[in-house]
Amino acid sequence: MIKYSTNNIKELEHLYKINLINSATGYKSANLIGTKSVKGQENIAVFSSVIHLGSNPALLGFICRPTTVPRHTYKNIIETKTYTINHIHQDILEDAHHTSAKYPEDVSEFTKTKLIPEYKDNCTAPFLKDAPVQLQLKFIEELPIAANDTILMIGEIINLYVKENLLQQDGLIDLAKGNVAAINGLDTYAIPKTNTRFEYQRPK
Repeated sequence: MIKYSTNNIKELEHLYKINLINSATGYKSANLIGTKSVKGQENIAVFSSVIHLGSNPALLGFICRPTTVPRHTYKNIIETKTYTINHIHQDILEDAHHTSAKYPEDVSEFTKTKLIPEYKDNCTAPFLKDAPVQLQLKFIEELPIAANDTILMIGEIINLYVKENLLQQDGLIDLAKGNVAAINGLDTYAIPKTNTRFEYQRPK
């Protein structure tokens, strides 16, 4: 085993350190967050930090990096209070990853990729067409994290759309059937193929 401690982590080469720490947490969710500005400009960007915060109410969070530089997703959410979260799947990996490129605010990532926006049920923010799972969220609150100037963005699920063949009788969404991706680190994608389920556990 190779050991890294606080001091030598700080001294690592910048990109090496980023790759090391981002992959040390294990696989993360792979999502595209869709927003639209108050001027009607569409935006879609890849995020690997979406987390479940609770089911009643149905809350999700994601981490926004420091806003010392323009963050179009953050700005659009704050101004419109509406956004979508769309699962990345095997067929769109390259285009989904390309949305991490830093385009100007007046350039939509949809125009630079083969990703297609979709609108439904009066949601003003774009969904990703053909995503196996699509979620519409209402912005609830932001929690600044003083330790590194990031922001935890919290939203409530307003509408949830799931491809029918993925939904199990007990409500589980079988992501493996949808070839839904996970992210390792910053730029490595994996497609889980199997599931192992266990019953609800009680003390022995």
